Amino acid sequence: MINTYRNATFISTDSHVTEPIELYAERVDKEFADRVPKIETKDGWRTLFVEGMGPRKLMTADEREVAIVGDFDADDRIRDQEKDGVTSEVIFPTFALQACFSSDDARFQLALCRAYNSWAEEMFSGNPRLLAVGLVPMLDIDAAVDEAKRLADGGCRSLFLPARVEQRPYNDPEYDRFWAVAEEIGLPLTFHSGTGHEPRVVRGNGGAVINYLLGAQLDGPMVMLNLAAGGALDRFPTLRIVTVETGAAWLGWIMTQADAIYEDHIMWARPKLSLKPSELLRRQAHATFMCDPVAINNRHITGVEMLMWGNDYPHPEGTWPKSQEIAADQFEGVSDDEVRAIVGGTAAKVFDFSSS
Repeated sequence: MINTYRNATFISTDSHVTEPIELYAERVDKEFADRVPKIETKDGWRTLFVEGMGPRKLMTADEREVAIVGDFDADDRIRDQEKDGVTSEVIFPTFALQACFSSDDARFQLALCRAYNSWAEEMFSGNPRLLAVGLVPMLDIDAAVDEAKRLADGGCRSLFLPARVEQRPYNDPEYDRFWAVAEEIGLPLTFHSGTGHEPRVVRGNGGAVINYLLGAQLDGPMVMLNLAAGGALDRFPTLRIVTVETGAAWLGWIMTQADAIYEDHIMWARPKLSLKPSELLRRQAHATFMCDPVAINNRHITGVEMLMWGNDYPHPEGTWPKSQEIAADQFEGVSDDEVRAIVGGTAAKVFDFSSS
């Protein structure tokens, strides 16, 4: 029995595995072998090199020796998460967040995503408590449709799309053939912050704060407004979307303002919607957060069902391994039913953790 705050079932909708970087070289076709992601030591730092992005410092070699990195052994992960009061988790990659979506070569993106997907399936498919998302690159929409179907046929329970596709924003009707298939197969679509683009929008003073907030978390409003105001959620009413590690403090802001702006500009707004943007979002969208008292305070505006919690295991900006202490602080004054919905109840429904 796991002891938790309010005896609630905690499901992390934002966890990570540190996949072995070698899997990409081992699993892509030979034509791509010299382009795969790699980690090298540069100026004392373990540094990630990927096509389409600048080098990314990870940590020093000494830090790596003692760091909690997000094991891919199922028993180890369950042990770590149970220490934090977490029953089940939705697992996202680490290096693949940028590496699989940064190149402008659609075939190369697909090769990298399939390499990760095959590895993740081998690691996690046997345990219902561990849900590894299936990566779907979106540069080639027809290939994305095929990969989504392949993943669904293989038992995958959630798809992971890049938060941004700079060559074609998500309000483009060209995506409708993908949304139609996603709606048909019935899997939730996740969009993790900072993916599909360079999230380091500034350098120098303040960069750590500015980049995480405006370069990464801003992906949440971008995804939701493109799909709501752009009409995709209206055209595909059972499509379900989840923004991940984006926080949710902005939800009340975009929902109230999108409605007001749509009404004020109804003469020019395209397409015409059958519901207000906020109603479409409330019906079909969710945002995950770790510690976000503003989002919790605004639940009377957004609705509790839009909010889902994650501990971001094992990343230092997350709440692991002190999630229960932090929950007691951020959920003070919130009813038991609302707490249980936010920390696990809604996630169990959206991601089909039927045994959690």
